[in-house]
Amino acid sequence: MDMEKNISGVQKAAILMMALGEENCSRLFEQMHEEEIREVSSAMAQLGIVSSNVVEKVCHEFSQGLGTAEGVVGDLESTEKLLKNALPANRAAAIMEEIRGPAGRTMWDKLGNVPEAVLANYLKNEYPQTVSVILSRIKPSHSAKVLALFPEEFSLDIMMRMLKTETIQKSVIQSIEKTLRSEFVSNLPRGVNRNSHEVLADIFNNFDRRLENRFMTALEQRSQEDAEQIKSLMFTFEELVNLSGEGLITLLNQIPRESLPLALKGASDRLRQAFLASMSDRAGRILLDEIEDLGPVRVKDVDIAQNEILIVAKDLVDRGEIDLIDQEQPGNEMIV
Repeated sequence: MDMEKNISGVQKAAILMMALGEENCSRLFEQMHEEEIREVSSAMAQLGIVSSNVVEKVCHEFSQGLGTAEGVVGDLESTEKLLKNALPANRAAAIMEEIRGPAGRTMWDKLGNVPEAVLANYLKNEYPQTVSVILSRIKPSHSAKVLALFPEEFSLDIMMRMLKTETIQKSVIQSIEKTLRSEFVSNLPRGVNRNSHEVLADIFNNFDRRLENRFMTALEQRSQEDAEQIKSLMFTFEELVNLSGEGLITLLNQIPRESLPLALKGASDRLRQAFLASMSDRAGRILLDEIEDLGPVRVKDVDIAQNEILIVAKDLVDRGEIDLIDQEQPGNEMIV
C-alpha cells in the first residue's frame, strides 16, 4: 500500500497495533472503547500491504527506541483474528459484520450478493481490464447477468480480455479488492443484498421460542409460501445435527462449556446423541450427568444457552471452518 504520505491518525494506530503483534494488540483493544475498536479495526481491514519503510516510519514516530520493523498486511482475516483474541465471539462478529458490509467471507463473495444492476452500474465506468478481472472472480451465473446489462461492444471487450488474461499478480488482486471495499462495498446501503425473507429469517432467529412459534403460526395463516421460505433460511439449534463429526468437535472446542448441558436439555435425542458421539465416553457420561442434575429448567434459559452456541456455530460456518450438510440430499448420506 502506497502510504508514504498523508497517513491518517487512525491508519497510524492500525499499523502500529499490527506491528506489535496479536498478543499486545489484544491488550490494547481491551483498553479501548467499542467505537475506537470499530474505527481502528476498520482501518486495519483496509490497509492492504504496508511496506516495511512505512511501518518503520510509524513506529519511529511512536518511539525512537523501537528499532527496525517488518512490513505488515492488514486485511479482514488478520483483523478478525485480532478482534477475537480481545473480545467475546459475538461482539467481534458484530464488528466484523459492519466492516464487511454485504454478506460474504471475501470481497468476491460480497460482490456475488450485490444485485447485478447495482454492480453493472458501478463497473460500467471502470477500465475493461479491471472489469474482466472482477467478473472472472465472482460466480459465473452472476457475471452472466452483469454482462447482459452492458452495451454489447463493452461486454465483448471484457470477454476477450478474460480469454487473454493469464496469471494475475496477487498485488493487483489486492489493489482491486482495496478499491472495491473503499469505493463501492462500504458505500452500499446496509442490507442492499438481502431480500425481505432473509431479513425476517434473521429476526426470527433472535426470537425466543414462544415468540417464534406465535409469529410463525400467524404468518403461516397469512401466507404459507412466505412462511416456508423464511423457515428454509433460518438457522436453528436442531440444524447442528447436520454437522459432521469433525465439525461438531470443532464447535465443542469453541463454545462456552457451561452452556452445553442447558442447551441440550431442550434438544432432540438425535441432536443430543450427535454431540455425545463426538466426545469421549467419559466426557459423554459427565455431560449426561450434568443434564440430569439440572432438573426442571425454564424454556427461556434453554433458548439463551442454545443461542450462545448458535452464535459461535454461525461464525464458524461463515469462516468455512465447519459445514452444514443436508443428509437428505442425494449424495450426502452417511455410511456408518
